[in-house]
Amino acid sequence: MSAEKQLSFEVVREGTSETIDVLVKRLVVAGWTGRDQAAVRHHIEELAERGVKAPGTTPVFYRVSAARLTRAEIIDVPGQGNSGEVEFVLFQHDGELYVSVGSDHTENDVEAYGVTVAKQMCEKPVATRAWPFTEVAPHWDQIHLRAWVIENGERTLYQQGQVSAMLDPAALLDGLAEVEEAFCDGTLMYNGTFDVIGPLRFARRLEVEMIDPVLERSITHGYNIEILPLRG
Repeated sequence: MSAEKQLSFEVVREGTSETIDVLVKRLVVAGWTGRDQAAVRHHIEELAERGVKAPGTTPVFYRVSAARLTRAEIIDVPGQGNSGEVEFVLFQHDGELYVSVGSDHTENDVEAYGVTVAKQMCEKPVATRAWPFTEVAPHWDQIHLRAWVIENGERTLYQQGQVSAMLDPAALLDGLAEVEEAFCDGTLMYNGTFDVIGPLRFARRLEVEMIDPVLERSITHGYNIEILPLRG
């Protein structure tokens, strides 16, 4: 049996809130999810120059242990060859689809060896709040994502963009169903991100945000990164 993770989410629905307890049995990290497939191919070619093997298809759906999901204020990482990135997160519970925000923290230095291994090496922070997807579906492409890094005590914008830059959720869920079991209760999926502002880099803290400008609300999450000593 695969690892499982119990998470509670505060669901904000039509101005009210309730808490749901979600047992995540399957964690998926979708990659190469850009709607502009020409740009995706260009980025794949750039990474190939770093020794990162091109995926067989795009998008690609990496499997990660659900035990890697975390709400911890601090995550431990081996060295400084890793970084986080803002992503919208989908999960299903009691037949209903929800959306939240998280960070696909990844060991970048290991990607040339294997992207699945690199993604498995770091914990995956996810926010405590979520929205029913039906509430954002009519204006989905207007949803914004942002990430900040804290460097030398300064908060610096690291990523920003609208989810319209990525495949819409229906296409992503259909794509997952084509390669393995369909999206269902107990599945949680990260869904791709934007280019960073400046160089890809390690930081001691990352803060992520998902903004709904139509319903005038947001979901935020942040965490600190602690470096483990490397001793051979």
